[in-house]
Amino acid sequence: MEKVTLQDVQTARETIKDIVKKTDLLESTKLSEKTGANVFYKCENLQKTGSFKLRGACNKIANLTEQEKANGVIASSAGNHAQGVAFGATMTGIKSTICMPATAPLAKVSATRGYGADVILEGTIYDDAFAKACEVQKETGATFLHPYDDRFVIAGQGTIGLEIFEQLDGKVDTVLAPIGGGGLISGLATALKGLNPDIKIVGVQTDNIPSMRESLKNGKVTPAFNDVTIADGIAVKTPGDLTFSIVKELVEEVVTVTEEEIADAILFMMESQKIVSEGSGAVCTAALMTGKYVPKKDENVVCIISGGNIDVNVLYRIIGVALARAGRRFSFSVLMNDQAGSFNQITSILSENGGNILTVNQGKISAGEAINKQTADFTIETTGFDHIEQIKKSIEEKGFKLI
Repeated sequence: MEKVTLQDVQTARETIKDIVKKTDLLESTKLSEKTGANVFYKCENLQKTGSFKLRGACNKIANLTEQEKANGVIASSAGNHAQGVAFGATMTGIKSTICMPATAPLAKVSATRGYGADVILEGTIYDDAFAKACEVQKETGATFLHPYDDRFVIAGQGTIGLEIFEQLDGKVDTVLAPIGGGGLISGLATALKGLNPDIKIVGVQTDNIPSMRESLKNGKVTPAFNDVTIADGIAVKTPGDLTFSIVKELVEEVVTVTEEEIADAILFMMESQKIVSEGSGAVCTAALMTGKYVPKKDENVVCIISGGNIDVNVLYRIIGVALARAGRRFSFSVLMNDQAGSFNQITSILSENGGNILTVNQGKISAGEAINKQTADFTIETTGFDHIEQIKKSIEEKGFKLI
């Protein structure tokens, strides 16, 4: 298996320098205060196509032979590699076909088509789309562009590491990166360890699909899938052989976070940093917020925000979950007498206690369950769990029953 080197990454940087943006490195004051470290965000959500994947895709396309280009390209992707390949292929005048999971966010599917690719939807996770792409490749003879298990792709992703090193004047202690198939973290580790072997590289996955963590535990590539994830960009059941070999050698640790913790992190990033991140881009923040990874005091820690291509409808639901988990949104039902004024009493209690009503639905309970009773379902804005308890107590003290 051909090794990826620092020189490969440096060459990739020259190859793609006129295509990709050098993205910002921003300090997260609140996360720094919370952890005691100096935490920075590498904002690949601000990259062209909204994710780091453009780097590897364009480096790979630039290294295709003329015959491979003439055959057109095909790729499989949860969405971000798809956009990178479509963008790079269209820019080079190459026909592209992308196989994506049917669960991919609509925003990513639409964007991929918008960049000029033909899109085929297949299955629920990346691995299903990969199998379909292999099938189509055999039928058409198109050149397959692997999203992570390819040395040119890995080298392209590694250019992020060169930028981080320069932006912090070499004073990098730890870098946290999301792991799906492993292309991003493999490139980062190759670049950064090549510049300074003492830099610590930490990978983050979701509990639902901890494939690289399980592979490292077992000492070999091991598929792992527990459930679907809001971090669709890292929804990869089986890591690559090349990426696994690099991670095994260069990555110190892989931790996992839950879906709820990812939702919390997305909300935190929006409120504290004004950054919109997709699920996979928020896992590193989730790891720091929850203490799944604890940095040393005053060390320089970089979180890779891998992408910002999140569907607005998905974002709306995620924010709702995160607000409820933080005690800032409370949903409940009240059982009351079916008589004039009961409903007004409830709304008055909420108003007196500073609960802002977001939605309400009033309806009768059937006579077989309770005679002359009705329910009202509320969702309100609150300031925290103490506020919720205060409101509940006030409602019950007035003789109403919370369901």
